Amino acid sequence: MRFTTELLAIGLALVDVSSSQNLKITAELANLERYWSYGRSAPVYPTPQTSGRGEWSTAYAKAKALVAQMTDFEKNNITYGQASTTGCSGLSGTVPRLGFPGLCLADSGNGVRATDGVNGYPPGASWNEDLAHSRALYMGEEFKNKGVSVALGPVVGPLGKIARGGRNWEGFSNDPYLSGRLVYETVLGLEKNVMSCVKHFIGNEQETNRIPPALIPGALNQSLSSNMDPKTEHELYIWPFQDAIRAGAASVMCAYTRFNNSYGCQNSYSMNGVLKTELGFEGFVVSDWGAQRTGIASANSGLDMAMPGSTYWQNGNLSQAVSNGTVARSRLDDMATRIISTWYRLEELNSPAFQNPGFGLPASLLAPHTLVDARNPESMDTIFQGAVEGHVLVKNVGNTLPLNKPKFLSLFGYDAIAAARNTPTTGTKWGFGLENTQVYPNGTYWSDTFLFATFLSSEPAGTTGPGVALNGTMITGGGSGSITPAYIDAPYDAFQRQAYQDRTFLAWNFVDLNVTVDPASEHCIVFVNAQSSEGWDRPDLADAGSDQLVEIVASQCNSTIVVLHHAGVRLVDRWIENPNITAVIFGHLPGQDSGRALVEIVYGNQSPSGRLPYTVAKRDADYGNLLAPVLPFGTDYYTQDNFTEGVYIDYKHFIAQNITPRYEFGFGLTYSSFDYSSIGVSRGYANTQYLAPNSTLAEGGLTSLWDTIATITFDVCNVGTVAAAEVAQLYVGIPGGPQKVLRGFGKQLLQPGETGHFALPLNRRDLSTWTAQGWVLQRGAYALYAGKSVLDIQLSGSLTI
Repeated sequence: MRFTTELLAIGLALVDVSSSQNLKITAELANLERYWSYGRSAPVYPTPQTSGRGEWSTAYAKAKALVAQMTDFEKNNITYGQASTTGCSGLSGTVPRLGFPGLCLADSGNGVRATDGVNGYPPGASWNEDLAHSRALYMGEEFKNKGVSVALGPVVGPLGKIARGGRNWEGFSNDPYLSGRLVYETVLGLEKNVMSCVKHFIGNEQETNRIPPALIPGALNQSLSSNMDPKTEHELYIWPFQDAIRAGAASVMCAYTRFNNSYGCQNSYSMNGVLKTELGFEGFVVSDWGAQRTGIASANSGLDMAMPGSTYWQNGNLSQAVSNGTVARSRLDDMATRIISTWYRLEELNSPAFQNPGFGLPASLLAPHTLVDARNPESMDTIFQGAVEGHVLVKNVGNTLPLNKPKFLSLFGYDAIAAARNTPTTGTKWGFGLENTQVYPNGTYWSDTFLFATFLSSEPAGTTGPGVALNGTMITGGGSGSITPAYIDAPYDAFQRQAYQDRTFLAWNFVDLNVTVDPASEHCIVFVNAQSSEGWDRPDLADAGSDQLVEIVASQCNSTIVVLHHAGVRLVDRWIENPNITAVIFGHLPGQDSGRALVEIVYGNQSPSGRLPYTVAKRDADYGNLLAPVLPFGTDYYTQDNFTEGVYIDYKHFIAQNITPRYEFGFGLTYSSFDYSSIGVSRGYANTQYLAPNSTLAEGGLTSLWDTIATITFDVCNVGTVAAAEVAQLYVGIPGGPQKVLRGFGKQLLQPGETGHFALPLNRRDLSTWTAQGWVLQRGAYALYAGKSVLDIQLSGSLTI
């Protein structure tokens, strides 16, 4: 976010100038402002004060004692970002008199970004909670070793409502249950070493119009508003945040966008009402970089820290507001206490950032500096396995894969080799994971200047960066969530090593589109990708030039294998039924071990075990209103997304509309076969009354929400000939809701002939519906479906409440 910080500082300065000198608000526009901006989001005041629940108790007591010694000016000083001599994305203010050195906040949720001496982790983890935890543990250790106080991640917003959403790849899945399970383990893993910052709260589902056009003086359009009802909020978009807070998340980042027409960082309903009241959040809320839009209103609505600075709170403005009674002193005390509590949590973790924040992050990698190598050699297996399990095999005709010492392989496609540069430059693309994305498909150069403008919403709505990365293999998406790899093991590198071992003859062409295939080729492998980044939404879900390359190779080679690297959904129907295309792998974003992980699967060292965390349609139109971002309409100065689909996104949409997808949610092939049997229901002793018992409020909400209502059991036997992992999935039909919602999964590696026993618990929240009364448990029959994907159901049952 260093790039973000610099740009937003410029952009916000321009906006201030335009507001005072150029912008003439007409009566009509003023009325429109009042119409959209007031009364659309319920007011909730005052901000609940942190109380030191659970594991916060020791840090809270110390924080209360320290804050009691501060002046109001000192408390004010730590609530906003200030200048730093390090490479932290943001550094909070300090209190030298009392020994508080500030907090270093740094990108990203997928590893320490834009620096040296760190690893490039694959985003997310495919349906594997243990792997998600291990990945976060080692990532957090790297942040800690660099002197970071707060890691700016993980991401569960966007959830992934829009198929072409630019930042969907940063999260785990567009299913809230799957996302929630994985973010829970991620927060637990991170916070063994560093504080986490879960983002972006809430409704941040598109990049288009996410902020006002920061570089256009006099621009009238404001941030997009995500307008949704409480049921949709809770059953979809709040759900994974709730899991993260239950895991003990130290901070939450409020979004650029508006929520029910009130800016996310001054929305009292979402911050005071949901986060700090309903969910019992004990940490601090930090703005996205430049997302603070007001001073007094944001403080009273629950914002605790403004980044990367604050024209509203700086130089004692907030403490002056306390003096004149505009802001209660208790609110300022609570802001400071929430921030200082996380600092003392760092002390408990023995973090070097406790006293020396950002010591391992040089402000400029181009200036002389001492390398701080943050990597732990023990992380290597986790990084590699994360890459392996992110690959999803979706087609494998006639057991084309795994390969067995082929005599002749031909390799094609721009995505097979690494980018020509992996080193800091004076430009910005390297730090944003975009060195492999220099041109549009038509060859037009994509400049840093244009990147700036797009990132700051200062190009016409709908403008995008390149939809493909033509200058090197994709291991990450772009933007502040990108990774900085220690190396890039590209597919071509790994296939060369394997060819050396197997004495395979390799032919390749990574330059041309209209390629010629040697007829002696035993198999042809085509590598293409689909790029996505923060700052814009994707131009399409399939690149025509890449599809043409696949077709040209397949027209000459009767065993063509396609490997896709892609940041989100990628459509394949232009060529998927071609009989010469015998295998297809969705490689997603594998991180620095890309080639090594791919060869592990292609040559059968491991059976593929990845499963799709989203639905792949046959055509764009199948997504309906869930395909593309909402654009301004005519003279609409306030872009509105009304979330009329409610909870029916992704597979829920496809099932409700009776649309057959190409590949359904949860789908993925292995090199083995599995039989399911013996479904059973074991009832728990939890209270099943209609309203959730008024139990203790803890982090994550009422403790009764986590009471186990029933446990669903079944057996899965590997009836194939090779060891493989099965991802068994449990779906529930909740009365009055979607036909199926994911409510359980488990992943087990089974040897041939081995039977695995799955026991998947269902807690009260899993079975509840959100109403005006809160979470309620309806009477009636709940259908149960156990299977290999949302459409491949092997066993059915019922639970009656």
